[in-house]
Amino acid sequence: MRLLAVDTSTAACSVALALDEEILERHHVAPREHTRLVLPMVAELLAEGGIALGDLDALVLGRGPGGFTGLRIAAGVVQGLAFSADLPVVRISTLAMLAQPWIEASHEAVIAALDARMGELYWGAFRRDGQGLATAAGDEAVLPPAEAQTPDAGDWVGAGPGFSAYADVLAGLGNVNVLDCESLPRARYALPLAARDYAAGLAVPAEEAQPVYLRNRVAQTSAERGETR
Repeated sequence: MRLLAVDTSTAACSVALALDEEILERHHVAPREHTRLVLPMVAELLAEGGIALGDLDALVLGRGPGGFTGLRIAAGVVQGLAFSADLPVVRISTLAMLAQPWIEASHEAVIAALDARMGELYWGAFRRDGQGLATAAGDEAVLPPAEAQTPDAGDWVGAGPGFSAYADVLAGLGNVNVLDCESLPRARYALPLAARDYAAGLAVPAEEAQPVYLRNRVAQTSAERGETR
């Protein structure tokens, strides 16, 4: 398949192109520079792959959860490209993208965690399916770290910077072996997940390529921060 994936849900600006078995990518950790970087990265990859936008089968959106502004940037870019080339869009969870490299490394059960700020986590559990791909093992959630738990008492691998942001609290999860608490979602890991979902008929038209926020409120009030006027 020919897929182009875009994710700007975190500090990483990540774009990846699948040309059947070949994968090309650009991945830069560059907070607040996504707007400047993302379209040139798309153009570079298409040029490197020798392919026009209209020759793709679909676009892939890192749909969240993640930072509000970053999610809007990726959605705007993907929607614009999809409209211009009349392409469908496959939306992929950024938590699944965090889990996928560990699933590919033959781990059967992975917890992915991102720092949601305001004392909360984005939290998702995934299991390895028969194709070696991350599949949700429950609903994704935004929650206080003290409420985080695994779907069952089995052994789980932990991945994502949420584990470092709330290390003291999450250390209480004795059945989670944290292997990676630094990596951010990479668009290349959305590609195999998107190929599966595309084959299952889950692509949507451009106007339906919307982010998933999990939490509508993106800032604390002064009172919640303990500030006084």
